[in-house]
Amino acid sequence: MANKHTYQNQKQSFREKIEIFMAFNIAHQLGSLAAAPISDAAGGQTADPTPASTLWKPPMVQANLRCRISSAGNPDLDGVSPPLSPCRSPASALTPIRQDLNVACQALVADPSPAVETDDVVHDAVSSRRHSRKGVPVYVMLPLDTVKPGGGLNRRKAMNASLMALKNAGVEGVMVDVWWGIVERDRPGEYDWGGYSDLMLMARSHGLKVQAVMSFHQCGGNVGDSCTIPLPKWVLEEMEKDPDLAYTDQWGHRNYEYVSLGCDTLPVLKDRSPVQCYSDFMRAFKDQFKDFLGSTIVEIQVGMGPAGELRYPSYPELNGTWKFPGIGAFQCYDKYMLSSLKAAAEAAGKPEWGHSGPTDAGSYNNWPEDVPFFRREGGGWNCPYGDFFLTWYSQMLLNHGELILSAASTIFSSTNTAISVKIAGIHWHYGTRSHAPELTAGYYNTRFNNGYLPIARMLARHGAIFNFTCVEMKDWEQPAEAMCRPEALVRQVAEAAREAGIGLAGENALPRYDEAAHEQILKTALRNDGDDEGLKMVGFTYLRMGMDLFHPENWRKFAAFVQRMADGCPQETWKKVDRAVHETRPWVQEALMMSK
Repeated sequence: MANKHTYQNQKQSFREKIEIFMAFNIAHQLGSLAAAPISDAAGGQTADPTPASTLWKPPMVQANLRCRISSAGNPDLDGVSPPLSPCRSPASALTPIRQDLNVACQALVADPSPAVETDDVVHDAVSSRRHSRKGVPVYVMLPLDTVKPGGGLNRRKAMNASLMALKNAGVEGVMVDVWWGIVERDRPGEYDWGGYSDLMLMARSHGLKVQAVMSFHQCGGNVGDSCTIPLPKWVLEEMEKDPDLAYTDQWGHRNYEYVSLGCDTLPVLKDRSPVQCYSDFMRAFKDQFKDFLGSTIVEIQVGMGPAGELRYPSYPELNGTWKFPGIGAFQCYDKYMLSSLKAAAEAAGKPEWGHSGPTDAGSYNNWPEDVPFFRREGGGWNCPYGDFFLTWYSQMLLNHGELILSAASTIFSSTNTAISVKIAGIHWHYGTRSHAPELTAGYYNTRFNNGYLPIARMLARHGAIFNFTCVEMKDWEQPAEAMCRPEALVRQVAEAAREAGIGLAGENALPRYDEAAHEQILKTALRNDGDDEGLKMVGFTYLRMGMDLFHPENWRKFAAFVQRMADGCPQETWKKVDRAVHETRPWVQEALMMSK
């Protein structure tokens, strides 16, 4: 019993030190960004008065391992047997944290749950959506390639007919990816909004609202990606020069879906930091669409990682690197992430923990019990070293979200437009103690640690909506041996959002046109406890518009689903549905013909 008590004290001590260190780090980064003028919408740049050396001092590392994600069966991935993590030995006494550092960071590490100050305009936009209707509004995701590279809409006539059909079926609006790789493709600071301007005008003409996703990631390599849209050319050029701008796993494989968050505030992209690039893009979007914001464009979803989600690219499907239900792999081996890890370990008084991530965490397609770090009994995840590493790894992700949301909430503060962030629904192995796939993705969620409440509180500081996926899934539909628990996961996230006082929105993770999926979405989205609507979603976005959706039988089921969501009522409303299906038939037929 005494040993257990000592371990808990050590674990708490490490966590307090790493939280203070990370809080100081995010405060420094925010201050640096605030002090550095950001380029104007026209692309003019102002010199950053803060030398890069004061922001980051990466250590010397071995020569870069330059390779892209490898194919399935690569022995480099499947055959590595690294040494054990340094987590089995007792922790030594720690040097007390400096008192001045503790005082400086006290506000940031304090528990924000009692009262969270948010931007009033953004908060009002969310509140009005939550309370202005009895049901839940339904949006529909547009195809990933809605806008052509170089401007213009793909399948314009089909798009026009599709939007008319959606509107007459009772859909509230549509969601569209605003691709960084299309708009700012050729040169930094030069934005081509042509195709998006056409779409906004078309949506307005049909009375549809728009959720605009600031998509700072690559399209291609994730579930459901039907086309390839890379990052801007000039960004890829910089990543070619410095491969450490890409997320990297322990075998040196680079992932080019999204710029590594380890260099968020460094001027590594043509004299701008990634966060400055994202901020400039959002500011240019605001200037371009100022007449649509708050009326047609009612929500800005801020992309923060692969697939637009706040996470690490721990389970890349490209070339078969990862397959469901593998645990994934930690993505902390670029020199910028390693520099932060080294500094955090030194701040915790354990410099030997700062050389790498866990070395016994297996590979992408292992299962938790296959590897020492994630095992139920004696796993490294549940020891002082594991707690230190997972706290640092997840806090880096939270800091990334904090930086971008700080910019987004400021830029859109006067537009009466809601802000949202998408979090991945990683439901496989949720029934285990370690929740390994969530840990490698950056969510420190285990049997003993709530990883979604800190995310919800971070979003709450900026009045942002918690957008979550896998809402359509039931536990029994998933492979039992993988211990998938999507329903329990959704409940945990809903409770975190409610405790933090923010709106919860949902999406289906996979295309589903069956009534069983619709019933599950209705059950989850309309959930409330008596008169308390705190658990009811503020919106639901349906994946995705296309020929399958407009198949006559699928369309009839979808129209019924939309009506029931709008009415806030689980009962069938076939009279309304039959009328909607009849009225939309010409546009559905036209959309199908034009899409071929």
